[in-house]
Amino acid sequence: MTDSSDRSALARAVFPDGKEPDPRFTLANERTFLAWTRTSLAFLAGGVAIEAFPIAGLGPTVRMWLAVFVTAVGMFIAGGAAFRWVRVERAMRNEKPLPMPAIVPLLSAAAFVACAVVIVLFLR
Repeated sequence: MTDSSDRSALARAVFPDGKEPDPRFTLANERTFLAWTRTSLAFLAGGVAIEAFPIAGLGPTVRMWLAVFVTAVGMFIAGGAAFRWVRVERAMRNEKPLPMPAIVPLLSAAAFVACAVVIVLFLR
C-alpha cells in the first residue's frame, strides 16, 4: 500500500480514501475507459459525416437533427465513460462491488434508433 502523501493532490482529491488497487485492475479500468472514449469519438465522427455528406431522401432539417442526436450521444458516452471510470476506481479502492455500467442502456438505445433510421431509409 502506498502512503497517501506519495500521491498527487488531484489523486487525493478524487480518491480520498481506500487503498491502492492492484495495478492490473486499474489499467484494465483505464483500457475500458479508452474503449468507451473511442466509441464516443466514433459517434462524433458519425454526426459530422451525417451533416457533411448529403443522404438521398433525407432533407437538410432531418439530417441536421440526426447529426445533432448522434453527436449528443457521443458527448454523453464520453461523460459517462469518465463518470464510470471514477466509480469503478473508487469501488476497487474501497473493496466494494463494481457498479453497473449506466452508459450501456444509452448506447443500446442509440443503436436501436440508428437501426430504425436505417430501416426507414431503406424502406422509402
